[in-house]
Amino acid sequence: MGLLSFAANVGKSLFGSDDDEATATDALNKEITDLGLDADGVDIKVEGDKVVMAGTPKSTSIKEKIMLALGNVKGIASVADDTDNNDEGVFHTVEKGDTLWAIAAKTMGNGAKYEEIFEANKPMLTHPDKIYPGQVLRIPA
Repeated sequence: MGLLSFAANVGKSLFGSDDDEATATDALNKEITDLGLDADGVDIKVEGDKVVMAGTPKSTSIKEKIMLALGNVKGIASVADDTDNNDEGVFHTVEKGDTLWAIAAKTMGNGAKYEEIFEANKPMLTHPDKIYPGQVLRIPA
């Protein structure tokens, strides 16, 4: 099982700190649906500030996007990957001053490849300039 860590105090607010785990799970499932991610075969469970993903995602790309959608929610500190798909991706945590161009230059060797990072993180990213410190991004192979 892989574990992806996130900054729990940043991200989209979907629920309050006093919500129970079932309510938080429902809110996260709705967020996945609202983003248009195909989560068929994937089960999620909230355990405190951690989300556990199980089941069989349709692809590694879908699994990684779901993990990012879940983890980039305020109040979630980690996402545990307990799925049948054990392929591990490459991720980058945005730091203050980062741009997609700088991230692409650092991780892919060419800043002009920032559009590939943007595309790999849709629909969570809506514009290349709308990233924030603490956000975790998927870096395509």
